[in-house]
Amino acid sequence: MKRLLVVNPNTSASVSALLQQHLQKQLEGALAVHTLTARFGAPYIASEATYAVAQHAVLDAWASAHAHGERPDAILIGCFGDPGLFALRDGAGVPVGGLAEAAFAAAARHGRFAVVTGGERWRPMLDRLASSLGFAASLAGIHTVAPSGAQLAQDPVGARSLLAEACREAATRFEAQAVILGGAGLAGMAGDFAASVPVPLIDSVSAGAEWALEAVSGGETAATPPGFGVAWQNVSWELESLG
Repeated sequence: MKRLLVVNPNTSASVSALLQQHLQKQLEGALAVHTLTARFGAPYIASEATYAVAQHAVLDAWASAHAHGERPDAILIGCFGDPGLFALRDGAGVPVGGLAEAAFAAAARHGRFAVVTGGERWRPMLDRLASSLGFAASLAGIHTVAPSGAQLAQDPVGARSLLAEACREAATRFEAQAVILGGAGLAGMAGDFAASVPVPLIDSVSAGAEWALEAVSGGETAATPPGFGVAWQNVSWELESLG
C-alpha cells in the first residue's frame, strides 16, 4: 500500500491526532497514513516568527523520518499555511503538498473563493501565500475570527456557531463562489454546517486528502532524489545527513 507522510509543523500532539483521524477516515484505506509532530517550535502557528520556525521544523521532521527508514510516496504539510512547502519540495524526492495549496486549488474550481480561519495575524500571511502559489486573482477575501485555531478546537460547540456565521458572511461580503474553512485543528467541522453556507464549503484537511490521492496516482511527479545539497551546520544529524 502506498504511504502518505503527514507533517504537523507545530508541537501539538492533539493536532497530529486529529489530522491522523480525519485523513484516515477520508482516505478510507486507500493510503497508509503516518502523522509526525514537529520536534520543536510553537504549539500553534499564528505569527510570522512561529511560521519561520515551523519551516525549519518541517525540514527537520522529514529528515528525521527519512533517517529512520520512512519512505513515503507523498508528503502533506498539515497546517493551513503550508510552512516549509517550497523548501521541502527542493529535497523530499516525492510530491509535497500543503493544506492551504490543496484547498486553494479545490476552491478555485468553483470560481473566486474566500477563506475563513482562526487568528487575525494569518490574514497577511495567507495573502502572501496565495500570491506565491498563483491564486491571487482567485482569492476574493480572507475573513479571520479572533480566536486562534487552537482556541477554536478547545470549544467545538462555540466554534461551530462562530465559524458557520463567518463562512456565511464571507460568502456574501466577498461575493465568493466557494469558501474555504482553513485549519488543521478545524478538521471535520465544515461538514456540520456546510448546508447553511450558500456556496460550496471546502474543508482544508479533506482537500489535502484529495491532493494526496492524486499525487500518489501519478498526477504529481518528483524530479530529484532526497537531499538538499547543503553543507548544514549546527542542525540535527538527520538533516545534516540529507545535505
